[in-house]
Amino acid sequence: MKLALITLSKEGAKVIGGLKNSFATADIYIHESAETDLACFRFASVVELTRKIFNDYGGIVYVAPCGAVVRALSTVIKSKKTDPAVVVVDVGGRHAISLLSGHEGGANDLAFAVGNAIFAEPVISATTEAVKNLIVGVGLKRGKDKESIIDSINKALAEAGEKIEHVRMIASVDIKSDEEGLLAAAKTLGAPVRFVSSDEVRNTCYSFEESEFVKRKVGLPAVAEPSALLAGKRTELILAKRKYDGVTVAIAKERIV
Repeated sequence: MKLALITLSKEGAKVIGGLKNSFATADIYIHESAETDLACFRFASVVELTRKIFNDYGGIVYVAPCGAVVRALSTVIKSKKTDPAVVVVDVGGRHAISLLSGHEGGANDLAFAVGNAIFAEPVISATTEAVKNLIVGVGLKRGKDKESIIDSINKALAEAGEKIEHVRMIASVDIKSDEEGLLAAAKTLGAPVRFVSSDEVRNTCYSFEESEFVKRKVGLPAVAEPSALLAGKRTELILAKRKYDGVTVAIAKERIV
């Protein structure tokens, strides 16, 4: 996906600096008034910029207020089947909001990718996602294959009496973000992956079973249970960690208000 990163402020430019490592080929647009050392294109009006480049990209990430983005999009949007994916990130880098072309255009997946890049929370408001309230936390030995991971997740879901259709995301820790088997398993299962930061795991107030083995191996008290708990909101474990062949799985459920 050809990607554009856009911001109006120096604070937003700092967020884009964090995104640049994960989206190295993205084009960067920063308002002419914002101080930055980033190599970028400059612009004077986000409305005019959006009108000019909207159809040139498969995805656009704005680090800006939602209101400003909505006004910029108001004259160019046409159809969820043809419009690019649009994600909005606040200048604090806290949330990555899927704003436009969520499912069809890939904005939901882009929100997770952006969230993983800067440890922001992906915000998906699609009705079909609201009925999914399970988070599957996964810890695994280095290099585990897709089939083993899928089998372990399915076994854990069966133990919990739950179905894959109710899984909102698969979660693990940042040090597992390069595990190709995990990424492939999530894609096959049709669930996005969220990686929580190691610092969050170390500092969380959630209670979970700690593992001396995991501490020795990766310097964390655990992986599967805290990942499942931390990746969502109002979570509680419904299945404590289960150990399979080199894969550990725990399942949390979000309380939907």
